[in-house]
Amino acid sequence: MTTIGILHPGEMGSAVGAAARIGGARVIWASMGRGPATRKRADADGLEDVGTLARLARESEIIISVCPPANARDVAREVAATRFGGTFVDANAIAPATTRAVGEIVTGGGARFVDGGIVGPPPRKAGDTRLFLSGTRADAVGAAFKGTALEAVVLDGPIGAASAMKMAYAAWTKGSQALLLAIRALAAREGVDAALLAEWARSQPDATGRSERAVAANVRKAWRFVGEMEEIAATFEAAGLPNGFHAAAGEIYRRLAGWKDTATPPSMADVAKTLAP
Repeated sequence: MTTIGILHPGEMGSAVGAAARIGGARVIWASMGRGPATRKRADADGLEDVGTLARLARESEIIISVCPPANARDVAREVAATRFGGTFVDANAIAPATTRAVGEIVTGGGARFVDGGIVGPPPRKAGDTRLFLSGTRADAVGAAFKGTALEAVVLDGPIGAASAMKMAYAAWTKGSQALLLAIRALAAREGVDAALLAEWARSQPDATGRSERAVAANVRKAWRFVGEMEEIAATFEAAGLPNGFHAAAGEIYRRLAGWKDTATPPSMADVAKTLAP
């Protein structure tokens, strides 16, 4: 039985751990320094608490990092400090250059490194979520999720390929949603929102629904997307492309961060006032 350590069981990480358990792995996590909500998720998904990162590193063959993009390097440094010698998978929404930096950190500590990128929601239903992987150990990591709700897709490319795939995908999904929210805020600020929706109904029939879904799905999680937009902007810049699209999207999500984890989504009018008071 393969032992997989999850850092950390947030909504995505806990679901990834649950998928690995269904695939036959022993899945562990470290509760030290984590809050009650994390423990509740991990317990619900049957993840085994080993208490400390040191023990998790000692007992794991694979460690999967699923954390906010800004924390990816720090998590890698913490793992490297344990002298973990197994396979470290960075599955965070980070730029290829950031991924390579993370790889240098963990391999410097003695681990092998696999680049990962998750596309889709927390994997609770087959067909919804893919884990893109690249690097020499990608096949072995992918095998842990065979037959589970998390479909592993191994790319024929070097370290950085899986992260580039994630960046390209999220550049459209989360980037376009930020643009729609900004457009609705502009129209409301100028008093033409009703006219815009009427015209969209005639010429862009899916636009109104997409903007409303962006509110329902993303506004309470906007704080999580700021770092992701910054990583996407860095990816564009490194490729010689303008990075302003996603720098602006990061600012849109930053302005919405006050709606973090509210009980119900705000209205479009509330979002418009937050973005353009």
